[in-house]
Amino acid sequence: MKRHIPGLHSRQQDRENLLEGLFLVRVDAASYRWHPHKPFLSVRFIVLEPEAFAERSFSGRLYCTERALWKLNWFLRDFGYDSDLLNQDQIDEKALLKLLGVVRTSYVTLNGRSFQNLEVFALATEWEELYYETVQTQGSDNDL
Repeated sequence: MKRHIPGLHSRQQDRENLLEGLFLVRVDAASYRWHPHKPFLSVRFIVLEPEAFAERSFSGRLYCTERALWKLNWFLRDFGYDSDLLNQDQIDEKALLKLLGVVRTSYVTLNGRSFQNLEVFALATEWEELYYETVQTQGSDNDL
């Protein structure tokens, strides 16, 4: 059986749904994915702020290779992950749920595929200051 799905062939709609910028988020789901060369933690976030993007979600990967552990550690610390588990080098997927923090995202395209890039993390308590600075910076760029 064939079905007609308008817009299926278009990549333009994908670009409209991308979330790029600074967001206050809550961890909605997390799962460890084993890969022989690049194991990773897949994390789905729900946007809490800014209000215009509230309740939208996005996913990203945090790699667990030796070279990438610094970024995973940064994420865990800034999102308030259990320090005892962290000190024991353990990831409890359930303990990650509902953690709050700030993340700046961008999209990267490699070999024709788009990936959500988790660029920067910060404590949830820093949200207002970081967001205000971002808005001020964007506003001054428009004045030029």
